[in-house]
Amino acid sequence: MRLFLLRHGKPDVASGLCYGSTDLAVSGEEQERVIDTVLPLLPRDMPIYASPLRRCRELAVALAERLEAPMPVIDARLAEMHFGAWEMRSWDQIPRREVDAWATDLAGYRPGGGESVFDVATRVSGFHADLLSGVSDAVIVAHAGTMRLLKECVKGGSPRDLALRAARSRHEIAYGELLILE
Repeated sequence: MRLFLLRHGKPDVASGLCYGSTDLAVSGEEQERVIDTVLPLLPRDMPIYASPLRRCRELAVALAERLEAPMPVIDARLAEMHFGAWEMRSWDQIPRREVDAWATDLAGYRPGGGESVFDVATRVSGFHADLLSGVSDAVIVAHAGTMRLLKECVKGGSPRDLALRAARSRHEIAYGELLILE
């Protein structure tokens, strides 16, 4: 199985804000930049799956049209982590003790009262298991957090293992970056 993991383009949001499940738009110019970059690298007629958040969903639809692929399957399990009360707050405004509490319990802490990395790992690993039973190759348009978890799913382990490994990994997935997992 080959998975083509594609991160959405840079959303229209001020830098320094915490956002996860907030439904943000991507400018038309940024969307075109991502499409122009990845289109030559993607096989035609492959199933496409996407997070329901606008920044992924709209990119997936545009790719499906240009690749002459079926319309994307929108799956809520691919959504980015919900940061609760931290959503759309400046990282500088989030109390340091809360950030430290998260650093102490990377898998289980619920930032802002939202989801834990373990919660997200549980839903992403369920998506991955369903995918393994149904397709051979797929394009997945998602978020950096979701992509890091999907990379860990390929290595195997429990959702807690996936959560810990993903939470400890460096955030190095750029906007519009394509990762190919074999």
